Amino acid sequence: MKIYDERWFDLYARKLTRRDLLRLGRDAAACIALSTVVPPTSRVLRRSRLRANPFASGVASGDPLDTGVVLWTRLDPAVLEGSGLIGSAAGRAGPAIEVRWEIAEDDAFRRIARRGTASALSELGYSVHAEVDGLQPGREYWYRFDAAGEASPIGRTRTAPAPRSLPDQLRFAFASCQNYEYGFFTAHRHLSAEPLDLVVHLGDYIYERRFPRLPVRLHEGVVEVKSLAEYRARYAQYRADADLQAAHAACPWIVTNDDHEVANNFAGAISEDDASPAEFLLRRAAAYQAYYEFMPLRRSSLPQGPDIQLFRRLDFGALLRIHVLDTRQFRSDQACGDGVKPRCAATLDAARTMLGDTQEAWLAAGLRTSGARWNVLANQVMMAPAAAGSEDDPTYRLDTWAGYVPARNRLLSSIAAAQASNPVVITGDIHLSWVAELKTDFDDPSSPVMGIEFVGTSLTSGGDGNDSNGEEQIRRNPHMKFFNSRRGYVVCTVTPAGWTSDYRTVPFVSRPGAPIETKARFVVESGRPGVERG
Repeated sequence: MKIYDERWFDLYARKLTRRDLLRLGRDAAACIALSTVVPPTSRVLRRSRLRANPFASGVASGDPLDTGVVLWTRLDPAVLEGSGLIGSAAGRAGPAIEVRWEIAEDDAFRRIARRGTASALSELGYSVHAEVDGLQPGREYWYRFDAAGEASPIGRTRTAPAPRSLPDQLRFAFASCQNYEYGFFTAHRHLSAEPLDLVVHLGDYIYERRFPRLPVRLHEGVVEVKSLAEYRARYAQYRADADLQAAHAACPWIVTNDDHEVANNFAGAISEDDASPAEFLLRRAAAYQAYYEFMPLRRSSLPQGPDIQLFRRLDFGALLRIHVLDTRQFRSDQACGDGVKPRCAATLDAARTMLGDTQEAWLAAGLRTSGARWNVLANQVMMAPAAAGSEDDPTYRLDTWAGYVPARNRLLSSIAAAQASNPVVITGDIHLSWVAELKTDFDDPSSPVMGIEFVGTSLTSGGDGNDSNGEEQIRRNPHMKFFNSRRGYVVCTVTPAGWTSDYRTVPFVSRPGAPIETKARFVVESGRPGVERG
């Protein structure tokens, strides 16, 4: 079955209709379903010799449920081709490669919990997404893969707590913005050593282009990726990084994307260059296809042409509900262009949206029905406004929620109306660390606090950064409580009684070997709006 032909994603190939793209997505989903195998009781792989280990991208797990998790890996097509297991004809579907997986209760694999086989398909870049079920809630597991006699690295994962249980603690990290050219992924190496239950990655996993800055290390291939083959090659370069592989293998990840997985500052079907919406949707289809192939996502997120299902919710007992948002695919075009500018009339247009009507309604329902002690919005771009410029004529980053004021007000009002317990927003994108108290009216300093936003810095993007305390930024924005521009991630420790966010930073990314430190700690007490320095 021919599903995805690389030529179909070339911007200069024949023009596909939306119906063509949707049909291709349905065919891919059917092919994946047919390749799913009931876990066997004995080894079934036919062994052959490869010239190198095919697991060059490592292993990962994701989207943990109380009874299961997604196990991910990818076979290197160059290794398969070099060993004669697949042909080299571009655009042709190759034979499926059988991959064995197993998941165990111990890292020596003496107590196997489940095992099975999956097919690595050329149509999906020889990636594997094994959706494992039948596991015990709230416990650690170890997993590995085997293909053609070669073994993968071993990964550790963890299932979510049982649905109505109230765990004593959940510890997770969130991170974003890992431009390969701007520095080394040392922060990922430190993250892999943290005692975490999961990682939430908020986007900009890859960067699709080169930016005007002296690079620390170079992207391979073209200056800006646009075709499926180019996106795949960019992901493969990132996933070959040993520090990033270690972070993926350490615990399950929950992922969503921002703009650079597709194109800088895109909004819906609108790109910042001169491509028509029809041309850009072809590029978006290629980008989302590669994103799915390289991320530990479930079949429910398999792209249908230029569309991908990324907004979803995951529960961790009665302690925590994570509402994963998608603020790119459905948003209206940026007002007044993007960049840091004064607001124009369009920023106050109630018809403009960040999430789209369907996602707004989905989020409102998820908040309204949540019985969790803490409700987390995994969000890409900064929600709290950060005014800059002169006080008489302030400027804002209009690619953030500050450029979509009525949409932000609807969201915050929806959170307040739902009376969702302890709302916390976690955010990436901006390459800076912020802590903000959220209000339904930011123009009224006396407006009550209704939630907290923790904004994490980048992992590398922007280079080394510095230790500016942002005194002027905080003075201009009284709802802001912290500012820093070093690189790193945020570790969140959540209990029934409280939430602690540790801002973990490295002093440099321009060379390897940076140490890790806790730059700041902030505490939120359950049931009491507001945040305090810990």
